[in-house]
Amino acid sequence: MRDTNEESAPADRRTTAESIERGGGGLSIGEVLARVRLDAVPKPALGPAMDMNDLVAAIVAAAGRHVPAGRLAPDADFFDTGGTSINAVEMAAELEERLGIEINLDEVFADSRPTALARQWLPLLQETAAPARPPLPAPPLLPYASPPPRTAPPPPATAAPVPPTQSALPAGPHRNDLSHTRARQEDLDQILADLALADRLPFIDVPEPLPPRRILLTGATGFLGSHMLLELLRHSDAHVYCLVRAADQEAAEARLGAQLRSYALPWSNEIRRRVTVLPGDIRRHRLGLTDELWTSLTQELDSVVGVAAAVDFLRGYQSLRAGNVLGALTLAELASTGRPKPLHHISSIAVFNEVGITSMGEDDPLAHVDRLVSGYDQSKWAAEVALRRARDHGLVVTALRPGGIGGHTKTGAYNPQDLSSGLISAFGRFRTVPAFRYLNAAPVDWVSRVAVAAICEPDAWGFDYNLTGVPNTLDDVVRDMALGGMHVRVQGWDEWRDTTLARLKAEPVPELAFLSRVLQSPTALQLCEATLKGPAACSDRTDALVSALRLTPAARYDAQAQLKTFEKLADDGLARLPRKDDPPYLWFTETTQGAVGPVGSDADASCSMALTLSVASMYQVVKERRVDVTGEMTCPAVHAEPLTVESGDLWIRPEEGIPLQHGMRHQLLFSRLTLRDADGGLWWLEGRKYAQARRNLWHQTRALSVEVGREGETASLCGEVVVPADSYVRDQIDGIRVDPRLTSQEKRAAKLTWLAWFSLEMGRGLLAPFARTAADLLDLRRPAIFTERNR
Repeated sequence: MRDTNEESAPADRRTTAESIERGGGGLSIGEVLARVRLDAVPKPALGPAMDMNDLVAAIVAAAGRHVPAGRLAPDADFFDTGGTSINAVEMAAELEERLGIEINLDEVFADSRPTALARQWLPLLQETAAPARPPLPAPPLLPYASPPPRTAPPPPATAAPVPPTQSALPAGPHRNDLSHTRARQEDLDQILADLALADRLPFIDVPEPLPPRRILLTGATGFLGSHMLLELLRHSDAHVYCLVRAADQEAAEARLGAQLRSYALPWSNEIRRRVTVLPGDIRRHRLGLTDELWTSLTQELDSVVGVAAAVDFLRGYQSLRAGNVLGALTLAELASTGRPKPLHHISSIAVFNEVGITSMGEDDPLAHVDRLVSGYDQSKWAAEVALRRARDHGLVVTALRPGGIGGHTKTGAYNPQDLSSGLISAFGRFRTVPAFRYLNAAPVDWVSRVAVAAICEPDAWGFDYNLTGVPNTLDDVVRDMALGGMHVRVQGWDEWRDTTLARLKAEPVPELAFLSRVLQSPTALQLCEATLKGPAACSDRTDALVSALRLTPAARYDAQAQLKTFEKLADDGLARLPRKDDPPYLWFTETTQGAVGPVGSDADASCSMALTLSVASMYQVVKERRVDVTGEMTCPAVHAEPLTVESGDLWIRPEEGIPLQHGMRHQLLFSRLTLRDADGGLWWLEGRKYAQARRNLWHQTRALSVEVGREGETASLCGEVVVPADSYVRDQIDGIRVDPRLTSQEKRAAKLTWLAWFSLEMGRGLLAPFARTAADLLDLRRPAIFTERNR
């Protein structure tokens, strides 16, 4: 429980913390800590006279007030115990105020165990002491502390020596280089100890090479895991046991159902029938299951699929190892016990995230672990390497390595905390991109389908696969966004980061808070640089599997594939789609001449229009089939002076060209204009082009039937205007203009894209009435009365 002083803090303190969690308007770490202060009854400051025991006790007491259980063991991880980034900021602010030292939030995220934080901060306290007091050994566990987490014994004498790290340490704004070097060495020592845990696994026989019928799946509430669950149910007859972190069965089922629905996935009775939800936790001994259930699963399961992982680029290895490394080894233990079972492990392309690595093939050497700067990268590396050791014990391990996982191409569902989603959102919102080599990303529906295919095909077991699709180059991204009407400027990495942080501070976007935090973390920044400057991932084995199983081949995650996701990103406030008031992407002029007259009478009054037709983006055209219209109309029957188009829209093949009132005239175009005359009066004009099964196709493409009336009244004039034959090609083909910010090559591509799309739509529209007429002529069905009479 929180103490009464904590509960009595003003309400705006929580509001401030939530603002920081949403992005805090781009606050720096110093500003964050300056904004979050304890406003409750003051507690006595703790000065430099503290020793190691005192400091650990103070951190334990403060941390306990910010985790759900109300207490934290000295060696327990703050985040694994339920603390959030808001809680971490609050805890750091409290401790900074009480200890009288400046706290670096990166240190809290890197290793949030009280004993580790005490080792980091004790020298800072001693610097202010006179004389300095030597540190004492770490204290024993407090009486209320939970048992310590599982730890590995020291590496055996035969273990490989720790590689040198001094030259590979990343440069960062750490106050104490010696302390940072020591922390890096501790991480490497822990990684080697964790790898040795794989040597404890039993030796087993090869599993039966049969498609699995009973599968344990972890991570089903995550973005990739939820889609893999549905793919397993669609493409196999398996019953799936889903391990879900929750207090009990009811809560676990409710959480799984809610997460599936949040990703636009079904949670029906049929799915429930084939899914058994197991409340548990991958970070706990035997997954938090009872001994009886664990033993039962070791005998009944045919396959183990590990998707669950903590994806956090700010936390260090010590903070992530319980779920990402020890959890993977627990699944290996389950697969190795009882019936032999294959283990399918969702790894990550991050195992190659070494700055300067030259290749990322499926069988290429992984990065040097001492050159991985992120705790997340280190944890995925350690898990995959540990499971490689498990292969030596006979365990069949399939390593599936996604890169960036993009949104679903059909539903648009996306992972709001995925770095790829954040970067794409920032590209579209701020219209700038950092110079990069490749984006190794693929849509979630393709990644999940290929992963499940490997799981269900025994011949595919035991190999490594890069599920990265076809990489995007910088030119690909710039061209895709230009065709979508979003012209972006390429910047250097440092310039792009500074610009993006400044924009996020000036225009806070709550949904991009995590990106703001990543861009302010020195460690996470180096991870981003390694990702964006790395080579293209190769996936020869994956491509061969896809071909052999006749799956959809990998394709570039381009603008068309991202369309649904980008729409959803825009709906959720992350991205910004082109708008009508944006500068036009492509435009051309259209002149028409003809005559109108009173409704029901001859059209004897001249009427002409000089219009400019434009589109803000090809997205607007493909999605809305709409063109913006400006210009003026000259018609003495309406007003002696020309009328100005205040607003206008033209729809191409509205309602998919369905004929009006079931007639034989199919709609090619429909336009609606609002006009203002010189006296300020408002008028409306509606124009329609029709396609009919006649030979005058050239006339049909140029003629527009129009109706004109005062605003709020019915039509008073009607007639027809036609685009002169000599101006059609000159204006609407040769006269196309494109945004001058595009390169010559991009301008040509824009013109060809527009002409190809428009020609296809007009061709379909002109062909429709002929096809319908032919269908009527060839309809050989007998009339119903004839059939009845001859029975």
